[in-house]
Amino acid sequence: MNGAHDLGGMHGLGPVNPYPEEPLFHEEWERRIFAMYVATLFVGIYAIDELRKNIEVMHPTHYLDSTYYEHWAYCVEKSLIDRDVISEAQVLERMNQLAGEAA
Repeated sequence: MNGAHDLGGMHGLGPVNPYPEEPLFHEEWERRIFAMYVATLFVGIYAIDELRKNIEVMHPTHYLDSTYYEHWAYCVEKSLIDRDVISEAQVLERMNQLAGEAA
């Protein structure tokens, strides 16, 4: 593959400087996305390799502008929609509800 997600080994991107003692989750929603991924994987909604497949089909701009756990959120959402567990309309409805609660 040669996509935005395949940056490993490319030159000119500068060094990788991980934060010392970086937490596994920076925000609570990241922990929830991780739990959703594990739970939906465990019950057999999709296979483990689907995470990588879904990351590979992300639009390059979306991939580069999003965080690690935003990639996971995209993958869980896409897998659930692809399997007709939820619909895009349900996702949008819930996003609108949450946006209204935050206002």
